[in-house]
Amino acid sequence: MATEEPPPEGSKDTHPAQPTTEAFLAEQNSAEFGELRRSYRSFAFPLTVAFVLWYLLYVLLSNYAGGFMGTKVFSNINVAFVFGLAQFLTTFLIAWFYSRHANAKLDPKAEAIKDRMEADA
Repeated sequence: MATEEPPPEGSKDTHPAQPTTEAFLAEQNSAEFGELRRSYRSFAFPLTVAFVLWYLLYVLLSNYAGGFMGTKVFSNINVAFVFGLAQFLTTFLIAWFYSRHANAKLDPKAEAIKDRMEADA
């Protein structure tokens, strides 16, 4: 619970100093921050569009291509079941790819920006 009271005697504030609004705006307009945004968007947007199209294809085929979706692949497993499981698989694959991308490309850039802003504050 936040209060307006000062901290108790003897306590030390361990939070780093906060940058000013001007510092945030300057950083937002910097080339490094622009590159961080581009790196994120160039990865996230195409994968999001691809996944939504893949999902809509599944829904449309389920509604309008019942014969195809009911085609047996193996024993009692049909195309609809395989596509449904593939939805889960692609969700996990995209999350895994994003995690790798973020760890390799996004996090180091974001950490550098954060460290610089905290050092300047």
